[in-house]
Amino acid sequence: MVIGPAEAPLVHTRWPIFATELAAALRAHGDDSLIDQVKNLRVVQTCGCGDDFCQSFSTAPRLVGGYGKGHRTVCLDPPWPGYLNLDVVDDDIVNVEVLYRSPLC
Repeated sequence: MVIGPAEAPLVHTRWPIFATELAAALRAHGDDSLIDQVKNLRVVQTCGCGDDFCQSFSTAPRLVGGYGKGHRTVCLDPPWPGYLNLDVVDDDIVNVEVLYRSPLC
């Protein structure tokens, strides 16, 4: 389901524990410029891949093709045995990859 960015639910409202974990992982990583974004991140679209281990979501409308210039992946150390990676474009978090985690809460 795709929702307009302004109408999309805030991550910290939908999954408050996860939002706290994300901010802590960013703090531990030392990426202060991204920590401030957590309070305003929205769940624009869930992954929808169907894999039972994936709970990834987009925080901005997905682009057709790759992210292009200005893209970087930030690999964080999550507080669960799994993966937490961010796609960042021009210093904005656009996708949160959450793999092998208990249900988001």
